[in-house]
Amino acid sequence: MQQAMLTNKDEKVLKALERTRQLDIPDEKTMPVLMKLLEEAGGNWSYIKLDNYTALVDAIYSVEDENKQSEGSSNGSSIQVVQKQPQLSNGDRKRKYKSRIADITKGSESVKIPLVDDVGSEAVPKFTYIPHNIVYQSAYLHVSLARISDEDCCANCKGNCLSADFPCTCARETSGEYAYTKEGLLKEKFLDTCLKMKKEPDSFPKVYCKDCPLERDHDKGTYGKCDGHLIRKFIKECWRKCGCDMQCGNRVVQRGIRCQLQVYFTQEGKGWGLRTLQDLPKGTFICEYIGEILTNTELYDRNVRSSSERHTYPVTLDADWGSEKDLKDEEALCLDATICGNVARFINHRCEDANMIDIPIEIETPDRHYYHIAFFTLRDVKAMDELTWVSTMIKLP
Repeated sequence: MQQAMLTNKDEKVLKALERTRQLDIPDEKTMPVLMKLLEEAGGNWSYIKLDNYTALVDAIYSVEDENKQSEGSSNGSSIQVVQKQPQLSNGDRKRKYKSRIADITKGSESVKIPLVDDVGSEAVPKFTYIPHNIVYQSAYLHVSLARISDEDCCANCKGNCLSADFPCTCARETSGEYAYTKEGLLKEKFLDTCLKMKKEPDSFPKVYCKDCPLERDHDKGTYGKCDGHLIRKFIKECWRKCGCDMQCGNRVVQRGIRCQLQVYFTQEGKGWGLRTLQDLPKGTFICEYIGEILTNTELYDRNVRSSSERHTYPVTLDADWGSEKDLKDEEALCLDATICGNVARFINHRCEDANMIDIPIEIETPDRHYYHIAFFTLRDVKAMDELTWVSTMIKLP
C-alpha cells in the first residue's frame, strides 16, 4: 500500500490517525510505523486496533526511543521515558501519556520488554531488574558440577535430546518422558496434573516438617504444627554436564524469555500488570519468577522492617522441606522480588480464572533446597490479554 492511499481512502487508517492525533503524534510519524505493522501482520487490523490502538502507539514511541538512543543519551541507558500532554478531541480536557519505558530489562533479556502507563495514577516501582536469581546474604546454595552424578545428567547425548530415539536420563523426573513437546510447549497432561495439584492440594501426598519454618514463632523461638508441603511435580532440564547443546528441547527455561511482553498499568484497580503482545498457545513458557534468594528468617526480618512497602509476593522453595529430619535455616529458602527481580514481580494473582501456573524446575543442583520457578500458560492466550498467576498464597513467616 502507498501512504497516500492509506491516508485518503482507507477508513481504518483514518480511525488510527484519529487516535494518534489525540496523543499529539503527527501523521508523518504515525504512517511509516502503521505501514510497517500492517506489513508484519499481513494486513490484519485486529492486533493493531486492540486496546484502543495500544500496539500502534507503543510502536511509535519505541521508534522515538530508538532514534534517541542512536543519537546518544547522556547516561547511556536503554531506558527512555517519554512525557506527553496530548489534546483530546472532545474538548479542552487533557490527559498525559504518563510514562513509556522502551525496555525495562535494560538489555539484560533477549527481548525488549516495554513499560507503559496511560492512566498515570502511580509512579513506576523502584527496583533493580535482574535476569537471574541472586543470593541475598545467608542462603546456602551449593552449585557444583562435581555434585551432579551420572544419574543426574546425560553426558553422552548430542545436539537435541528430544530428537533421540529414547528419552535420556534427564527425563526420569517426569516418568521417563520429556515434559516438553518438540515445539517447546509444556505437554498438556503434565500441565493439567500440576493445575489439579493447585486446585485440589488435599488430594495429593504431602510431607511434614518436624520444625516447619513457616510455623515458627520468631519471638518465642517455638514451632507450631506443620500443615504439610505438597510433593510437587518437577521438570528436570539438561545442564552444563550434559552432552547436548543450548538449543536442546529440554532447555526451555534456561534459554530465558522469548515472548513479546509488556508491563502496563491496569485500568481495573489492580495496579501494575504483565500482558502478552502476541497470541500464545497453551503450555508456552513465559518467564521465571526471579528475585533474591533469602532464608525464611531473612524474609521475616525484611517483612518486619518494610511491611508497608511490599509490592510483590514471596515464593517459598519448600518442595524438600519435609524430607529432612533437621532443616537448617540457611536451607529453608524463598524468593523475593520486592527489591531485585524481573517482570514476574508485576504478575497479578487470580484464584479461579488465571491463565498461568508456576512449575518447579531443576537445573543446576540435584537437591531440592533450591530450584527455579517457571510460568507456563494454562490455555491459549490472546495478544493484549493480561497474564495472571494461579497461586496458593504462602503464609508469611
